[in-house]
Amino acid sequence: MKIRFLLLVLLIGVGNWMLAQKLTIYGNVKGLASGTDVFLVDFSNQNSKLASSKSSQTGDFILSTKLEAASLLILVVGDMDRVLFVSNDAVTIKGDVNTSIADWVVTGSSTQDDYQQYQKTIGNSMNQLNELLQKANNKLDSSKDDYHQLVSKIQTSIDSFITSKPASAVSTFATLVSVGITEDVKVLEQRLKRLKSRALQNMFGGRLKQVIEEAKYNAIGSKALDFSQKDADGKWVSLSQYKGQYVLVDFWASWCGPCRAENPKLVRVYQQYKNKNFTILGVSLDTEKNRWLDAIQRDELEWTQVSDLKGWENEVAKKYKVVSIPNNFLVNPEGKIIAKNLNAEELKNKLAALLN
Repeated sequence: MKIRFLLLVLLIGVGNWMLAQKLTIYGNVKGLASGTDVFLVDFSNQNSKLASSKSSQTGDFILSTKLEAASLLILVVGDMDRVLFVSNDAVTIKGDVNTSIADWVVTGSSTQDDYQQYQKTIGNSMNQLNELLQKANNKLDSSKDDYHQLVSKIQTSIDSFITSKPASAVSTFATLVSVGITEDVKVLEQRLKRLKSRALQNMFGGRLKQVIEEAKYNAIGSKALDFSQKDADGKWVSLSQYKGQYVLVDFWASWCGPCRAENPKLVRVYQQYKNKNFTILGVSLDTEKNRWLDAIQRDELEWTQVSDLKGWENEVAKKYKVVSIPNNFLVNPEGKIIAKNLNAEELKNKLAALLN
């Protein structure tokens, strides 16, 4: 009898192991109409369904698909949807159509458990940061206390999360999310080293490694890449000509509202420090020369300006991986980048510390 019981336990174990070789979602939603469409799509590619089903008369449904690694998916139930972060698990979802799909109970996936914890801490803070940026039309004065405090809180939360869950794919995801608010590539490298190999065996791990490698170019502490481009008079100007000076390589354009709003403040900083071994080298992402020259004159920009008039295809901008403007790099006399993306007030404070 004991032998039969042991065999039964072993068979159950094998059955569960086989289920774990693919993702299977067992859903039961009270009040869900019979025949409701239910399906899964990949968060990064929502054009094709990974699995689909229809609900039964009792609100039950089953979805099954094989995942190559832990993945961020979207579960769609009728006109409701919810993000899931799961592996090849046997997942159970229970809920009620009269409640938010976000409140439905999901069990059976440790990855999803980690993701829900991430959402309650880091995710909520990131949402607050996005709201803060939107209120400021995506040009927040980063010297404001509320911005710094929120970013600091997020950074601390990410480090704590990684420390507690170094083998979780969600920790890799959290590290990747932190790229947008972490300018120091060394911080990202340290986080990567703390992650277990298991945590990196997914698309987020590959992307994180790629981002870190790309960030090493033009990172703070790295040597600024030299470049040459023609000025407004058609003369070639190179960054290397400014060796021995502090130079702000400033990416802007005549059509960029935030850039034009920042220019008067930048002019004041320039006037204060232009005779103290500091200058600015403007790189314009304009396409029309007349508008570029008109903006230089109207904004009273006295420093050297260069452009190839290729807009976002500007060769220097591509070299420095500039994807938004205003954007800048402060280079020291030895040719190393010592700061990035400074607003005028931050630049003034930085120069005061360096030159006064």
